[in-house]
Amino acid sequence: MIDLQVRGETGTIEARAEHGVVRGPEPADLDQSAFPMLGHLLPYADTVFNHRQVATLPAEVPRLPPGVVTDEFARELLDLGRMVLDGHHLYLWFLGD
Repeated sequence: MIDLQVRGETGTIEARAEHGVVRGPEPADLDQSAFPMLGHLLPYADTVFNHRQVATLPAEVPRLPPGVVTDEFARELLDLGRMVLDGHHLYLWFLGD
C-alpha cells in the first residue's frame, strides 16, 4: 500500500489522501523514460517529491496505464500535487509499507 501526504519542511503533515493504492507487479514495470517520477516509486519505501518533481505529475498521471491506480487515488494525487505547487516549502510524500 502507498499512502500520500503533504508535509512541510519540518515534517508537519499539512494534508493527507483518503485513498491509498495497492501496488502490484504492473506499476513496477512503468517505463521510467515515459514516467520520470512515478516510475521510480517503490511500494515498500518512502519517496519524497519536491516542488519541481511534483510539477511533472499533471502530465504523468493521466497517461498511467489502466489499473495502476484508482481514479480516487489519481484525483487526490493531482489535488495534493497542486497544494505543493501552490504552497511554499511543501513536499509530497509517498509512504510505502
